[in-house]
Amino acid sequence: MADKFSGIPDDVLKDAVDNAPAGKSSGGAANSESPPPRRTGGTYDDLRPPKPTGAEKKQHGPFKKTRAGVVLSKDEVKAIKAGRKKLRKEMRSRGIKSKKEFEIVAGSLGLYFDKKRPPAWLLLHWPLALLAALLALLGVLFIFSLVQRMRGLYTVNLSDGMLKEGFVLADNKEFKDAAIQLFATPSKDCPCVSINQIPKDIDENGDEHNKIQNDLDIPKNYFAYTYYIKNEGESTVGYDWALDLNSESQRLSTAAWVIVFYDGKPRIYALANNATGEAEAIPAFGDNTKGYINLPIKDVAGDTDQFELIKEDGLVRYFRVVPDKFENDQCIVSGRQDHVKPQEMHKFTVVLWLEGDDVDATDDKIGGHLGVEMNFRLVDEKAAKKSSKGGTSFIARMRSFFEEIFGTD
Repeated sequence: MADKFSGIPDDVLKDAVDNAPAGKSSGGAANSESPPPRRTGGTYDDLRPPKPTGAEKKQHGPFKKTRAGVVLSKDEVKAIKAGRKKLRKEMRSRGIKSKKEFEIVAGSLGLYFDKKRPPAWLLLHWPLALLAALLALLGVLFIFSLVQRMRGLYTVNLSDGMLKEGFVLADNKEFKDAAIQLFATPSKDCPCVSINQIPKDIDENGDEHNKIQNDLDIPKNYFAYTYYIKNEGESTVGYDWALDLNSESQRLSTAAWVIVFYDGKPRIYALANNATGEAEAIPAFGDNTKGYINLPIKDVAGDTDQFELIKEDGLVRYFRVVPDKFENDQCIVSGRQDHVKPQEMHKFTVVLWLEGDDVDATDDKIGGHLGVEMNFRLVDEKAAKKSSKGGTSFIARMRSFFEEIFGTD
């Protein structure tokens, strides 16, 4: 005949025996003389979980509850939990509050689950396992914070080949605090402005100059950033550069215009006209009733095909602005610089604004954002595959990945 305590887990029995009053134990769990508490007028046997019938639902998921090494059904788990709750209430009503006594009684009634024990390798190598877990957590937090930090910023990135050749970046021509990557804070809450509000000296300012530098630090109505790239290596090499769109919401690029100064020479860019596929000229081709009279940027552009004379009225001349089209939906413009000698330096200024005279500058663009980056790579270096959201850099691809997961715009 089975012992009445044979259903109690070994670890619970051992604790009960070790803590039993002197003279109450003969030295073995099976011979313990301390019976489970009983109620007046009967035992706790009516709290036992029902016997399985074979029709119970199975547990799902990787962590299944077991009893005596046997996987329980959902109904058994539910019954055991309900029984334990009722038993605890019953024993407390009798003044029995000891957790050990509760576990002894619960074990004798089958109201228990096997304790989850860590794998043997974890017990032997827990310091290494803990260190690995912490490193993995830090890695995830770092990538997530980096992606959040980069989201919507203007970045300048060098490829691995450029780094190996010794190229560096800086936001000053003295190359103080030279870096391998640059970040510029975006302009926020920018209203639509006109190209005739872009100052002609915009390429002469250094660093991130999209703010009025005074005590109020008032933001301007456009984004502008000047930076330099320099070959500090020992070889003469060429590089390709590309100004890419890496994130966007509300199709803000349809109303965004861009000026890229390369060593002081500007070119204007805008997304092609949605209806004709041609350049987004302002005023539109065929409309000669109006035009720009004052264009500061024209004074520094020199002889260029981007300013078309519409008409003259005495001394007053009216011009049409004809920007180059974006190369595609992901790239604004790209270029190449051949035979860059050691210590040779080149200067870029990138200006972005929402063109108020563009027909696509409508109210549905309010609240949108546009992320842009410039990527440099060696001429003979294999180009990285563009992601579906544009951009060739690691940061662009990681940003796109996390935006798809978290649903950020």
